[in-house]
Amino acid sequence: METPYLLAGICVMSGVTFAIRAVPLAAIRKRFKNRFLLSFLYYLPYGVLSAMIFPAVFTSCGSVAASAVGCVTALVLAFFRCKLIVVAAAAVAAAWLTAALMPLFGLM
Repeated sequence: METPYLLAGICVMSGVTFAIRAVPLAAIRKRFKNRFLLSFLYYLPYGVLSAMIFPAVFTSCGSVAASAVGCVTALVLAFFRCKLIVVAAAAVAAAWLTAALMPLFGLM
């Protein structure tokens, strides 16, 4: 692809991205008072993030069983309000250990 077309494509994409963010900001001036809408907007990033991350959890390890063990480990530690680094490290360790032990027990 030639440089002018690449530059034009980047300019168009940046303009569209800016418009998507700027138009609602400029069009809506008043604060929302609807409790349902406020609740929806509050939880929207968490829902989108979980929808993007959760399917990748079960395909990241190569084994669904090992991934499930890591996911359950992370959920349990998060429920007990452990620090994020502890949750992540324990989930990785549990998934790795499960994947390493499965062939020894003939489960893989």
